[in-house]
Amino acid sequence: MRHYHPSLRVLVTGGAGFLGSHLCERLLEQGHDVLCVDNFFTGTRRNVEPLLDHPRFELMRHDVTFPLFVEVDRIFNLACPASPVHYQHDPVQTTKTSVHGAINMLGLAKRLRARIFQASTSEVYGNPSVHPQPEDYWGNVNPIGPRSCYDEGKRCAETLFFDYHRQHGLDIKVARIFNTYGPRMHPNDGRVVSNFIVQALQGQDITLHGDGSQTRSFCHVSDLLEGALRLMESGPDLPGPVNLGNPEEFTIRQLADLVVQMTGSRSRIRTLALPTDDPLQRRPDISLARKRLDWEPRVALREGLVETIAYFDRLLASGGARPSAPLP
Repeated sequence: MRHYHPSLRVLVTGGAGFLGSHLCERLLEQGHDVLCVDNFFTGTRRNVEPLLDHPRFELMRHDVTFPLFVEVDRIFNLACPASPVHYQHDPVQTTKTSVHGAINMLGLAKRLRARIFQASTSEVYGNPSVHPQPEDYWGNVNPIGPRSCYDEGKRCAETLFFDYHRQHGLDIKVARIFNTYGPRMHPNDGRVVSNFIVQALQGQDITLHGDGSQTRSFCHVSDLLEGALRLMESGPDLPGPVNLGNPEEFTIRQLADLVVQMTGSRSRIRTLALPTDDPLQRRPDISLARKRLDWEPRVALREGLVETIAYFDRLLASGGARPSAPLP
């Protein structure tokens, strides 16, 4: 596996978010200069606070829906709210972030002849009729529903990436990221891992949507980033898309029971209506990543939850999280 040349300068959009802040750390550890760009809609300075004094780290407040003029060698485009609570808050802006953001970052990459990575999502598969989901499955997506701003925004971003690749010979890498969890998740993002942990720690009812039989596959942030970095440094014959996620599948009820058990909480489980277009199954086929990147997740769910619970416990103790609200 090739590694970056130490003198390279790497731009991370959405760099103050959950995934982005961990990625900035990893890149600095590898000896790179990192320019972190974020508009702080869902990201927070707290996530990158320990990096602010690092001599090779720079933080810039900027919205990717506006052009950015910087000089870099690599671009990781992670900017976009990624949870239903946040991306449905301002759906028009969510679509703009995915589409205009992609156009602006691709334009920058084209000018600089820089390699560019797109953080796409398993949501491009919609509510899948194929299980598990391989990269050649085109998906089953509602183009006019409440989740469409994110699902179709990310699908359009993939279209743009591959058209820039074909039309301009741009060096692209597209990863489809499945449910990822770990420290620095937003406490009020409405995702099941953060929701369940915060509710359990606060002794609130665990809000389970539907009967809890819907499935998700949870990938620890350290595993996810290892796959992303390997994809970024893979050969030019692998533009993607490549699924990155954990193929071990859990029902939402199993997750709820596990969180209650691990936190020692007395929370009861309360069922709510299933949100519109909520996928009933989600599990990646990672055959391509195994074959081409020699990558697969190593952190078991129970192991990863230990540090994630500890993170939220500290956050709540410091007053850094308000009680989480159920999905709209």
